[in-house]
Amino acid sequence: MKILITLIYLFSFVLLICIILIIGKINLFFKFKNQVKDLFRNSIKVTNQKFDKSQLEGLPEPVKKYFLYALREGQSYINYVRIKHSGQFKTGFGNKWVNIMGEQYVTTQIPGFIWKGTTSIFAARDIYISGKGRLIVSLLSMINTVDAMGDQYNQGELLRWLGESVLYPTTLLPSENLKWQLMDGNMAKLIFNYNELQLFFDVTFNEQGEITQMESMRYIDQVKIEKWVIKLSDYKEFQNIKIPTSTEVLWKLEKGDFSYARFNITKVEYEKPELF
Repeated sequence: MKILITLIYLFSFVLLICIILIIGKINLFFKFKNQVKDLFRNSIKVTNQKFDKSQLEGLPEPVKKYFLYALREGQSYINYVRIKHSGQFKTGFGNKWVNIMGEQYVTTQIPGFIWKGTTSIFAARDIYISGKGRLIVSLLSMINTVDAMGDQYNQGELLRWLGESVLYPTTLLPSENLKWQLMDGNMAKLIFNYNELQLFFDVTFNEQGEITQMESMRYIDQVKIEKWVIKLSDYKEFQNIKIPTSTEVLWKLEKGDFSYARFNITKVEYEKPELF
């Protein structure tokens, strides 16, 4: 009888935990869904502009070569993007890699995005909407262990949006807010001004015209800025646009390089401002 009662208590406890986890996941889904709606609701500026090779006049040669490689003449400017990826994530120097699945929604004419990454232990959301950045990390989809915002995150999340523009490359074409400057050989500097912020990347190109690396300075915490690097490879074509499908992101620190994200894109769709 005692064994039976113990088993009943154990089963009830496990069932309760499962119910709590399910409720947490449902709650997180609806929060994410509402944030995606907010993202698209705030992006009412849509362009019908098309890429023309004449736009490349005066650009550094590696930059010209990149656009001729990535885009076709007459390519419509991208307004909306939705992305799915697999990969691995690491939370600290001594920690192990964990598998992660992610999805992301992006607006380009008004910079904005929301990303959700899910592991067996935590779920994270990176957000940049209406000029405001935010990072939320939830343990077991239930308890927020991080909910960070402020000037550092406004800069950091906008920098992420800009660094990921290789996935929506019409955003990288020269404009009132975006300029390219020649550096040495196969490198050029990308300068972007938005919402009273000036951001930059040192961009490396290969002989084929692909962007292979982007470096900038980003807040690693509330006060400290470190060199932030995005490595890009394995270009494939989606809807006539060539983009990298493998990404490694790392910090260059005094004690060595800290690689913390390795993502492999599995799906990209343009001009679908809605959830998968």
